[in-house]
Amino acid sequence: MSGAGPARSLSVSRLLIVHHTPSPATQAMLEAVVSGASDPEITGVQVVRRPALAANAVDVLESDAVLLGTPANIGYMSGVNV
Repeated sequence: MSGAGPARSLSVSRLLIVHHTPSPATQAMLEAVVSGASDPEITGVQVVRRPALAANAVDVLESDAVLLGTPANIGYMSGVNV
């Protein structure tokens, strides 16, 4: 992979978890997802978590997989009005 990011071993995949966790329930869900993804029986995966407003293009480009976690409020995914 060419890019400005640090070199990684080819045997390690990077999972980026981008989350918006405004409530205890969504925070608990995030912790469960991180715990499952970080299970010692799963090898070769580096788990990286970022709050939604802190994640950037470099985070995404350096990742092999991206998981988005956000509540649905009145039928809409949460986010920031721009």
